[in-house]
This record gives sequence, C-alpha cells and structure tokens, in this order.
Amino acid sequence: MEMVHQKCGFHNGIDIGTAGSKGGLSLGWKGNDLVSVRSYSNFHVDADIHDPKNRDTWRLTGFYGNPDERSRQGSWDLLRFLEHDCAVPWLVFGDFNEITSSLEKKGGRLRPEGQMEDFRSVLKNCSLHDIGFNGR
Repeated sequence: MEMVHQKCGFHNGIDIGTAGSKGGLSLGWKGNDLVSVRSYSNFHVDADIHDPKNRDTWRLTGFYGNPDERSRQGSWDLLRFLEHDCAVPWLVFGDFNEITSSLEKKGGRLRPEGQMEDFRSVLKNCSLHDIGFNGR
C-alpha cells in the first residue's frame, strides 16, 4: 500500500494488514493537519477529518465486517461502540460483509433473515443510512 500512497501523492497514511487472505484497510491523505486518527483495529480505521476551508470537522470510519458469520456480532458491537463517541457528522464506508435485504443478493446461498435483521438493527441503532451500491 505504501507504493499506492506514493502514486496518489498521499504523504500520510495508515495501513492495517490483512488477517490471513482477507481484510486489510488503508487510509491515505496529503496534508498533515487534515486527518486525526482516533482508533484502528483489523476491522476499522476511525478518524476526524478537518476541513480548514469551512473550519468544520467530520468523522470518517473505514469498516471491514468480520467475514466469519459466527463472529459478525463483534463487528456490530464495534460499530455501536464507535457511535457512542460521535458528536459530528459521521460517514462509515467499507465492506460490512452483510446485506440488508435478500434483494441485494445475486446467486449463492440465501442469507438467514435474522442475520440481515441484526445488520439493519445496528444501522438503525447507530443512525446510519445505507446509501446503496452499484457495480461489482
């Protein structure tokens, strides 16, 4: 990822390595004062983004939901934990490894309704809104 950061002109960044062959997170930025990393783990990078032009701060969280369905509740607990410390606008993006509805799925085995309901519940609890996805 360091080479990608350099090619994009990002002088600063944080890279979280993969757990086996899955996962990995990276966040890069150009200015020293633009980003303040709050916390990170194998499943998230949480940062405050400072907009000097408007003198505003907002929050950005890159998120990777646990690929193991049996451990997914830990991902939702992490989102709830992060939400408790949010007093500014918050954008969460990434791969949650879950869907909100069977209509989002094409092929493969069906998702249990309870599993999708747990995801919808954490989105609601954290006041997050799914903006959808197009493409691969």
